[in-house]
Parts: sequence; structure tokens; C-alpha cells
Amino acid sequence: MDLNALREEIDKIDDQLIELYCRRMEIVAKVADYKIANKLPVYHAEREKAIIQKVREKAGKQYADGAAELFQTMMDISKNSQNEKMAERSELYNKILSAEKKVDLKAISTVACQGVKGAYSYEAAKKMFAQPQISYYDSFLEVFQAVESGECEYGILPIENSSAGSVLAVYDLMKRFNFYICKSLRLSVSHKLLACGNASFETITDVYSHSQALSQCSDFFENNKQIKSHIFSNTAMAAKYVSELCDSTKAAIASEECASLYNLKIIKSDFQNSNLNYTRFICISKKLKISDDANKISLSLRLPNVAGSLYRFIQQ
Repeated sequence: MDLNALREEIDKIDDQLIELYCRRMEIVAKVADYKIANKLPVYHAEREKAIIQKVREKAGKQYADGAAELFQTMMDISKNSQNEKMAERSELYNKILSAEKKVDLKAISTVACQGVKGAYSYEAAKKMFAQPQISYYDSFLEVFQAVESGECEYGILPIENSSAGSVLAVYDLMKRFNFYICKSLRLSVSHKLLACGNASFETITDVYSHSQALSQCSDFFENNKQIKSHIFSNTAMAAKYVSELCDSTKAAIASEECASLYNLKIIKSDFQNSNLNYTRFICISKKLKISDDANKISLSLRLPNVAGSLYRFIQQ
């Protein structure tokens, strides 16, 4: 049998495969309708595992891997099709359709921030909103609670830093509250060592700041072991505390604005580990709101602990 004849045989088989594929997808659509009606999930891990195992056994040793990959791809296409159909009627899809669009963040808005005036959350709020009416809270928990109760329309929270990593306390709270992220901001963070007017670098023995700021300046403490670091709930609150102590041995790591706000002098500038030091802040709301410049989506989800689960989710 020559090459052309072999190719004709393959073409005939391909025609049959196409017909079978189309029939299969028609049934997949009916499966989606059934799952929608009975509120069943698209993904069924045990069934997929059993199908792949059966395919490998039927294909035999020589073709097992290829056959398994072919059927896995086909099942992924089927799940994508079901997800698309189910998304048209899903709760999330309907929420996005009914969301408040073209939100004007330039309008006067009530905003919750952790700390006191001068905190980096305060700086982020000023950059996100033209006329923020800021209320300050002692903890990240209280910021979430203020948004949930309706006391404030928005909340500003740090979520990650380029040097120190994720703000785990915020991530833990994100699991407890129902909210939406309506905006995010990447803020350049330049730390200052602040102390009272009678202090000098030589007199300082103790430095106060938020754990993230201390971590971002770890090289400074490594090179100045005579200075002890102390964790404080917020950078600006640490600056305010040092101002109230008026002790030449105490200092705080905070923003430049805190120096003028709390009558402190700058002992040392820009001494964080990296000059490319950024913190990403999110703006949360109890209601789903979509601003004019929205260009990304953030999701919190759980995936099955199996190889390729993240890839399959992204493919959907």
C-alpha cells in the first residue's frame, strides 16, 4: 500500500472521529443542562480518573500515554463547554452584569484605613480617591468590619510587598469576609528613620515599626546590631508613639509625611533593603463596583490537589 492510500485511510478515520466528536459535544450540552437543573459541579474527579484508567487499559502499553492525553484533552474541552454554558446562568455572571459600572472614585467617599494619619494606607487612599473622608482603625480586622457594616464605603488594605512578600494577616481575613476588590494600587515605599529633635543616630537604641517595614529594612538591623527592633501595629502609629515619648533613644520607621505630622526629624533616609520597594494596596467594597479603568480580575478559589488542576482552571 503506497503513502497516498495510507493517507486516504487516515482521512476516513478522521471523518469518523469528527462525526463522533460532534455527537459527543451534543451530549455534553445535555449534561450541562442536567447539571444546571440539579446544581451539580462540572468537575467530577473520580469519574475522570476512572475514564483515564479505562482508556489506558484499552489502548494497551504501546498507545496508553497518547490515548490518555487525547481523552484528557477531550474532557477538558467538554468541561470548558459546560462551564461556558453554566456561566451564562451562574450567580457570579449575574452579579457582574448587575454590578455598579463606571464608579467615580473622584467623588467624596468614606474610606477605612488601618493606623493613623501618615500611614502608607493613608497615602494609598489619597492616590486612589480625589476626596477621601478617611476613618482610621487600629487593626486590619476593624477595616473589614467597617466595610461590612456599612460604616465606610471602601477599605484600603496592603496585600503584598516586593521585598517582604504577602501581608498574611490580610490574606487570613480575606477568607472570613465577603467583599469585592474594586481597585488596586502599586505604591512606591521609601522608609525614613524618624526620631525626636534631640536624637541622633548614635543615641538610638530602639526602633519601632510595622513588621513589614522592619522586614524591608532587615539589612539595616543586621549592620547595626546595637539597635533593637520592635513590632508596632502600624508605621504611622509607631511614629506617633515615638513623638509622644520624646526619648532620644527611640526612633520609628515611617513615611516622610510622618516627620512633619508628628514633629520628628529624619535621621536616615531610603535605607530599605531595595530601592525598588513597592507595596500593593487593594480597595475593597461590600458591593461589586467596576471603575472606568478596571483592567484585571482577582479571584480566591480552591483547586483539587491533582496534577494540572491550575492549568485546567486557566483553560476554562
